[in-house]
Amino acid sequence: MVVRGTGGLIVGLDIGTTKVVALVGAVENGVIEIIGMGKAPSHGLEKGVVVDIGETTESIKRAVEEAENMADVRIERVFAGIAGKHITSINNSGTVSISRENRVITVDDVRRVIETAQAVQLSPDQEIIHVIPRQYIVDGQEGITDPVGMTGTRLEVDVHIVAGSMTAVHNIYRCVSNLGIEIERIVLQPLASSFAVLTEAEKDLGVVLMDIGGGTTDIAIFRRGDIWFSKSLPIAGEQITSDLTVGLQVEYHEAERIKREEGLPRVDDISGEERFEITTISGEKKSVSKRKLMKIMEPRLEELFDLAMGEIEDAGYRDLIPAGIVLTGGTALLKGLPEFVQERYNIAVRRGRTPQGIHGLRDIVESPIYATAIGLLKYALESREIDFRYNKHDRRVPLRGRVGGAAVGAGAGAGEDRWWAANGRRENSIIVKVLRWLNRVFRGTVR
Repeated sequence: MVVRGTGGLIVGLDIGTTKVVALVGAVENGVIEIIGMGKAPSHGLEKGVVVDIGETTESIKRAVEEAENMADVRIERVFAGIAGKHITSINNSGTVSISRENRVITVDDVRRVIETAQAVQLSPDQEIIHVIPRQYIVDGQEGITDPVGMTGTRLEVDVHIVAGSMTAVHNIYRCVSNLGIEIERIVLQPLASSFAVLTEAEKDLGVVLMDIGGGTTDIAIFRRGDIWFSKSLPIAGEQITSDLTVGLQVEYHEAERIKREEGLPRVDDISGEERFEITTISGEKKSVSKRKLMKIMEPRLEELFDLAMGEIEDAGYRDLIPAGIVLTGGTALLKGLPEFVQERYNIAVRRGRTPQGIHGLRDIVESPIYATAIGLLKYALESREIDFRYNKHDRRVPLRGRVGGAAVGAGAGAGEDRWWAANGRRENSIIVKVLRWLNRVFRGTVR
């Protein structure tokens, strides 16, 4: 087995409510080739939040080991996604003056202005995950993505701040660290998904990304190339499946099959009493009309999208998203869903398209189910390039808003250091290294 921790290997870890996916990507000339994939049912999470450390750790372990075996590598570092109803966001700005004689803006000035912008009041149980610069302003000139080297007397920044429950964030770190694996960054899942399914043109014009998973629906709004709004809703695919189990009196796995194979029937497409076969919870074969299926599924979907569109309206973005809505996540595969949303809300809707710059395991690359994991790989590649280009001596300063929080020290990158410190250890101490080695021995990955 090859041991590769950094360099040409990147790993995305999508820890969802219904599944855990680990993708291993090999990078060459800026192109990612997926060389390993692991997928396991997710246990120990509810609506994106860890409720059982042991079960979640075991789910992650199964996915990671499957990916390791396929890629013939040992995974040591990952980019991990996070979502859940505990996620909150706020837009803020900061200003600093440039008082030195030559008035040339430096990396230190960018650090200072970001630290000013992220000085927001959070509840005691929350911590910052991302501070994403949307634009810099130098002496009133807006729309600047990289102010370093410019001259001016006043530097401003507009940022999008994403925060989450300290307990929820640290429990993700703990589950992964239990396996002797480091989290290189924690990334908001819809932000990661945007790297996989949105085009730069859509982000510039104004678009909504809806990642409809099993336990939560994550919304992110992009304008002028950057994220402006994010929200997590507690309604998603699991609720639709549960409605089918009750309405049709079938087991959960049968409801999933019906949802996957039949989708959402449309009134115009139903001819007479068109029917399909189901197996009830008692084992009886039964014929059910598609009209009944529609009546079960539509109310839940209406609730989900009414809630989502209400959030978009309340945030003031309803008329600022001409590129419409892009659907991703497992529920995005529901037949007839884009047409249903488009007709009900009179807005352009499409499923997330295949990302560019990704090769290997084509069935994975082309499925919205894996958008977050693929997006984590693309996010990892771009953030490392930004780090190499601009942040060689300080990984905390994000210079370009379009990667943004990829390098913010107050957010994801510093989280594991804080977790180890809070538990009386430094991340790079001998004790921690020994613990990680022992963990890998028990995982069976040291040979």
